[in-house]
Formats: sequence, C-alpha cells, structure tokens
Amino acid sequence: MGVPEQLAERMSMAEQHEYLRNRFSRRTMIRGGAVTLGAVAGGAFVPGATAQAAVPTRADIPAAATVDGALVAPFGRHLAYGSDASTEMTVSWQVPVAVKKPFIRIGAQPWDLSRKIEAEVRTLYTPAGVGASGNHTQYYVHAKLTHLKPGRTYYYGVGHQGFDPAEPHLLGTLGTFTTAPAHKKPFTFTAFGDQGVSYHALANDALILGQNPAFHLHAGDIAYGDPTGQGQASDTGFDSRTWDQFLAQTESVAKSVPWMVSYGNHDMEAWYSPNGYGGEEARFTLPDNGPDKANLPGVYSFVHGNTAIISLDPNDVSFEIPANLGISGGTQTKWLEAQLKKYRASDDIDFVVVFFHHCAYCTSTAHASEGGVRQEWVPLFEKYTVDLVINGHNHQYERTDVIKAGAVTKKLPIGGTAYPETDGVVYVTAGAAGRSLYAFSAPLSYEGHENEVESVSSFINVKGGKQNETVTWSRVRYLDYSFLRVDVTPAAKGRTATLTVRGIAESGDQIDHFTVARKAK
Repeated sequence: MGVPEQLAERMSMAEQHEYLRNRFSRRTMIRGGAVTLGAVAGGAFVPGATAQAAVPTRADIPAAATVDGALVAPFGRHLAYGSDASTEMTVSWQVPVAVKKPFIRIGAQPWDLSRKIEAEVRTLYTPAGVGASGNHTQYYVHAKLTHLKPGRTYYYGVGHQGFDPAEPHLLGTLGTFTTAPAHKKPFTFTAFGDQGVSYHALANDALILGQNPAFHLHAGDIAYGDPTGQGQASDTGFDSRTWDQFLAQTESVAKSVPWMVSYGNHDMEAWYSPNGYGGEEARFTLPDNGPDKANLPGVYSFVHGNTAIISLDPNDVSFEIPANLGISGGTQTKWLEAQLKKYRASDDIDFVVVFFHHCAYCTSTAHASEGGVRQEWVPLFEKYTVDLVINGHNHQYERTDVIKAGAVTKKLPIGGTAYPETDGVVYVTAGAAGRSLYAFSAPLSYEGHENEVESVSSFINVKGGKQNETVTWSRVRYLDYSFLRVDVTPAAKGRTATLTVRGIAESGDQIDHFTVARKAK
C-alpha cells in the first residue's frame, strides 16, 4: 500500500518516501514491492502492479521542500522490460526537485491518455565530501506496468501535480514503447558498453535510434559517475551529477527503446549500499528474476521472440578488480546454468545471447581477458552452446573466431557463418560507445582493411596478477567508436534461424559482419 490519501495531501514526496521507507523493510520493498501502482490489462487498467523500493543511502535524506510542479519538467526517461518482456514494461525518469503525486498516463492512442497511474519516487542523497559536488539529492521516478498486450505499441506521458502531459501544450513530451511479441518474428537489437557522457556517446545514440531496435543492451560502465572504477570508497573523482547528464543524453533513445543495462566496475559506487549497487537500484528497475539473495541487481534474463537474453555481473568473478569478488557465494553461476538449461530445453527459444562487462576473450593492451570469467562461465557457455557473448570493458571493437576449450575450432572470416551446436562460441567486445579509446598490440583488421596475423601477444587477469598468453583467436580489431547491430531471423521448425551480427562505426560504416546459424525448433 502507498501513503494514505489523507496523509499524502499534507506531505511532500520526500516525506511520503520517508514514511514508506520506515513502514516497510528494505527486503520487502526491494523484492516484494510495497508501493502499489496500476497495471494494464488488455487496454483496461487494474490495480496490483508493484514497483521496487527506494534505496537507502549512507546518510539520512534531508527533508526537501516541494516547488510549484508547473515549473518542473521530467527528464531522463528510460525504459526497461520486466521479467516478461511481452507484458511488462517499466518507465523511469527524473525530476530535478521534489514534486507531489508523480504519475504516468498511458493509452493506445496519443489522444487517449485517460488512464492515470501513480508512480514511485526513489530519493538518492549524496552528501558533500563524497565526490566532487556539495550535498546533492536526485529524484528517480518509476512506474512498472503489467498485463500489457504482446507486440502492442503504447503511448505514454509522465508528470506530477502541476505538470500533466495530457494538456495540449505538453503533448510534445509524449513517448511510446512496444512490448515484445508473443510469437517468433524478425527483430533487431543493438548493443555496446562503456558509454559515459561525450560527443561520441551522443553520436552513437543517434545511430542506434536509426537502427529501429526492439531493445538495446548496455554491457556495463554506464555513466562513469565513478571514473576510478575500483569499487572502493577511496575512488576519486566521483560525481553523482554525471548521472543527470547521462540520462538526459540517453533519453532520445531510451524513452522508446528498452535500455537493458548490465553493471561493470565503474558502476560499483561504494558510497551507496548494498555493495555499491544502491545508486543503480535507485536509477533502474530491471527484471527481478535473478538469483535470490545474491545482492546482484544487474543479473536477470528476458525473452524477446525466439531469443533469450541473459545479463550477468562479472564483478562477482573478477580477479582484475576484486571489490565484489565472490559476492554471490557462487549462486550467480548456479543461476546461470539453470537459466541456460531452461532455455536450451524450451521449444520456443532458438538463440541464447549473454552480455556482461569484463571480457572473456580480448587482446586490448588495457584490460585484455578476465580469468574469472573464463574459469566460472566459459565452460557453461560451451556446454549449453551459447550463440553470442557480448562484452565491454575494453574500449574498442574486437571479435573472435569460434572458440571451444580455449582454442579456435573454426576460423570465422568477415562474412562467415558459425554453427554453435557443433563449432563453439563467438565473443564480441563492443566497448567503444563513447569513452576514450584503448589500444591493440596487433595491427588493426576490419571490413575492407583486413590484416590477418597468425597470433597476438596478450595477457589474462588471473588470481594474483597478469599472465601473458599468445592467442590465435583474434579475428577483427577496430579502434574507433562503434556499436553492434544484431538482426534476428526466425525460421520454420527444422529450417535455419539466423543471427546476423554487424559492427557499425560512428561514421555509419560497417566494420564487421558474420552470421550465427541454428536449426529452428
């Protein structure tokens, strides 16, 4: 339940937030959802959908006076699928100051937004002395919608007391979203990692919008509020206001394309509990179907059409940056195997795509490969013939040949086709979304400028430090800003379904393409 109406009339949103936080335990709110919103059921809205909770910070949140809502405009809208991508969507946004009675309007047409649903504010307070700013309070607003119709486009507007998007002069603030289909049909998704706030980050967003993706995968290191990225309270340069810039920058795409994030080392902000993810829990509402009691909110899965997507948190297994090493006590890896087993057994799923931050296979001179990922997860990727693994962490584009047991099982030239059921797994590092670029030790080699080499000298991060290795699996290396486009084409039972994967540069040029093929179930 929310704040009683007779109390809410006399309370600011910050006061309502404090009331709810005191009334409900943190676990009840985070897992069970204590704030009741509206749900969408076949065009009719019914009570019962729930939203996740406000996240406590290390300092008490000071009382905040509200201002005239007519003077405050929402910003930073971003979408995320729920556990069922065909019927659930969360719309999230920010307001710069405390407002009263935030809400979302939604309907099947832009002129029919009569359905008005209460939203929830998560207040994130960062005191002076933590990073670069003075006292700074951020107000993140979330409305989780359920019982939507599969494959349906909805119009929505977000507002609060004094700012109603249904008013004629505010119709330009409306957005749309489309739920995942109930059946197999062609679609496109995009992916990258390591974005931050920059001209190049904005340029990549513009190109992604032009691909008309069903959803976007962000493989960690999202905004770089913590530029040090060690996950420690001693990290320098932290500025929570970077997130305001990031969400405003990303809104052009994320207001209509579900922006599905995975957490990297720069997303462990040690000043927020628990385990550095309190800030992320305030900013994002992701599918709540990850491993229970693992304290890893960025671990989840969802299905779109014939493709299952799994998001992992490699901070849990990272030898290179061990701030959260072992945080799940092994439950994440057990959950991963259960998910892979389930999806491979499903007649409705052809492809399984896994995305996360630290690289399983990369020859960058910066971070190269993560031994914890190879140790814990790569054997599972091979056992269950994962079709594509997408990573970030290294700020460049690199794509492997087909790999099994650490060796090349099949060379995969540009334009080639991989068959995971027999060949092995293909890994792509797509970490050139906007931050400063890294380097390779080997010559660049990409579409139209191929330069094949027999081997590359690199290293892997293992327990105790770095271990040199010479690898033969590095196929494509490109050093400029870029992202991935993946076109999914289903097929009739017994015929060949395909993932067509393309690396696209900030210039719009294609730098790589290959196909992953699998016999449809």
